[in-house]
Amino acid sequence: MADFLVAHGDALLFYLFGGIAVLGALMVVGLRNPMYGAIALLSCFLAVAALFLLRHAEFVAAVQVFVYGGGIMVLFLFVIMLVNLHRLRERRIFLGQWPIAAVMAVLFVAMLGVAALGQGAPAAAVEPGRLVAVGGEAVGNSQAVAWMLYRDYLLPFEIASLFLLVAMIGAVVLGRRR
Repeated sequence: MADFLVAHGDALLFYLFGGIAVLGALMVVGLRNPMYGAIALLSCFLAVAALFLLRHAEFVAAVQVFVYGGGIMVLFLFVIMLVNLHRLRERRIFLGQWPIAAVMAVLFVAMLGVAALGQGAPAAAVEPGRLVAVGGEAVGNSQAVAWMLYRDYLLPFEIASLFLLVAMIGAVVLGRRR
């Protein structure tokens, strides 16, 4: 049993966290209570971060946890708290679309299967440590991403940070009460 876990541990963890992510996403859509949906969304975000960790993408996993697990979830929870859910009228507007959605889901899965069978394994999947070397020197994945980000893409990074600053100021101005 121990030999099986050593040999197939990554695959088992991938299927475990992939299943948690898919189940969390389905619960976000299917749950009626928005607070429970937000918790399911958080579990989906954390499972995706774990999938990034399995692919040795520590930087992307940290961004996933901080930005989506932290910032976006706080934003969703504020929206849920600001909307008075008790005054909203309960309507079922999507009930007649289940057959179409099921057919579309089956077609989407079939397309993914055809695409997966038609392609071989990409080079990045064979070599997970492609971003661990900067200038021939072995560094951590996060350090390699930071090196590329701040050296080669400094101007787009600064422009994106200015856009985020303007968006935060706009949110504060719009959120103020008179």
